[in-house]
Amino acid sequence: MTIRLPRSAPESQGISSNAVSRFLQAIAENDIELHSLMLVRHGQVVAEGWWAPYAAPLKHKMFSLSKSFTSSAVGFAVTEGLLSPDDKVLSFFPEDVPNDPSPHLEAMRVRHLLTMATGHTADTIDPMKMTPDGNWAAEFLRLPVDKAPGTHFLYNTGATYMLSAILRKATGQNLLDYLRPRLLEPLGIEGATWETCPRGIAIGGYGLSITTEDIAKFGQLYLNKGLWGERRILPENWIEEATSKQIANGDEGESDWAQGYGYQFWRCRHGVYRGDGAFGQFCIVMPQQDAVLAITSGTNDMQGVLNRVWEHLLPAMRPGAAAEDPQAYAELNAQLKGLKLEPPERTPSSPRERSLPAETYRLEENERTWKALAIRFEKDEAVLTFQEESEIHELRCGRESWAEGTSKLLEGTDSRLAAAFTWENPDRLLLTLRFIETPFCITAAVDFEDDEVRFSYRINVGFGGQEAPPIRGRLR
Repeated sequence: MTIRLPRSAPESQGISSNAVSRFLQAIAENDIELHSLMLVRHGQVVAEGWWAPYAAPLKHKMFSLSKSFTSSAVGFAVTEGLLSPDDKVLSFFPEDVPNDPSPHLEAMRVRHLLTMATGHTADTIDPMKMTPDGNWAAEFLRLPVDKAPGTHFLYNTGATYMLSAILRKATGQNLLDYLRPRLLEPLGIEGATWETCPRGIAIGGYGLSITTEDIAKFGQLYLNKGLWGERRILPENWIEEATSKQIANGDEGESDWAQGYGYQFWRCRHGVYRGDGAFGQFCIVMPQQDAVLAITSGTNDMQGVLNRVWEHLLPAMRPGAAAEDPQAYAELNAQLKGLKLEPPERTPSSPRERSLPAETYRLEENERTWKALAIRFEKDEAVLTFQEESEIHELRCGRESWAEGTSKLLEGTDSRLAAAFTWENPDRLLLTLRFIETPFCITAAVDFEDDEVRFSYRINVGFGGQEAPPIRGRLR
């Protein structure tokens, strides 16, 4: 069942339209790429917007904001008596216990997974993903635990996976199936997906995809201390524990990553807490202001996003209604409806479009395993065909406008794509590929010279290098 939060003018809920406009302007002036936002005050959506080609119906990858949903699933299981935060981690995996477990491993409890205080000194997720048999839990238990659990904070995505694996053991269900009747259906969260490990267990620490309004509803549930309307979803004491500082993670200075950590929730300055994910996926809960802010984005400047929230939105929230300002409200609505990320515009066409041969370029060996590239031009589109060993990918790019479709180029599975092209000069084709259910955008250049081609590209955000080695090719 589709459930939408109620809507209201900002002034009716004690915040000026001008404050929201200033926030949007500050984001633009600092070149921070947001994809969506939804601001909720007193349970009413007072501002919402999507930067086209991103759109309200589209899900977006949450990355580590997924962790807060995993924490909620643990809360349900604790409430139902299926597990306890004080249960030993090893007790759930008798078949995977190492031959000689260390005292630190034996001392590790579920609460240490929740608080990122497992005692590891490096995130465990990469070695877990590399294990040949796909048994991530067994690999987690094999890795050294250098410190006593509970004494040392280390952000550890592998720990959240272990929560998901424990939930599978305790409930007999995968994480998404377990959450569906308890959390997702009551809140009207539809179509959620969650990536799994090779053994079919939800990854827990990342992999959830939901919409912006779904984030806002989740935050509103926590703001209401577990109540959804008149219905009790999660116990208030669990919400309090999960969002309180359970362990120190820094000096509590100017960084919002140093204010303490709860059960897969971050503490912030100003009495705020949040769930967040890489590249700017936010569920920001402001209890003192009775407000929630949901954001999706594709930025490396996550602190910059929070700084603008504290600077422009937080101080603008007043206890009572603000004076009506129809002009400011109309201007804000126009601003929100006009949000967009434009494709580059240089030169819309080139003589190359008529002179390019119909043959295919054979590509040199490359990390993408592309074997060949063909390009043709139609009236309003450039059509690129990438040939792999056993698969062909066709990519349609609009002429200085977005052409929407799907592509497997990003992760090997169909992803929604908005793509555009322009010409930087007669011999250089520029491509912009926005994978609009993710933070990722690829910008590419195709350089033509005689019978050769050079394909180079970079990605806007990433965990490793963002620029790929160029790929060269020659006409067959």
